[in-house]
Amino acid sequence: MDELVKRVSEKTGLPEAQAQKAAEAVLEFLKDKLPAPLAGQLDKLVENPAATNQAANLLDNLFGKK
Repeated sequence: MDELVKRVSEKTGLPEAQAQKAAEAVLEFLKDKLPAPLAGQLDKLVENPAATNQAANLLDNLFGKK
C-alpha cells in the first residue's frame, strides 16, 4: 500500500495523508465493482511492492505515460 500511496502522492501532488485516503477510496470502489475473485486479490496486490510497481507501469504504458 505504501508504494501505491507514494505514487498517488507523486502523480497528484497530494500530501501523503490525502493520497492514503484517495488510494483507500479507489481500492474500495474497485472491490465493489470487480467480481469477488478479483476483488479479493486487490489487498495482496497493493501489499506486494513488486506487483504494485508492475501494475503501475502497466497502467502508465496503457495510458501512454512513461
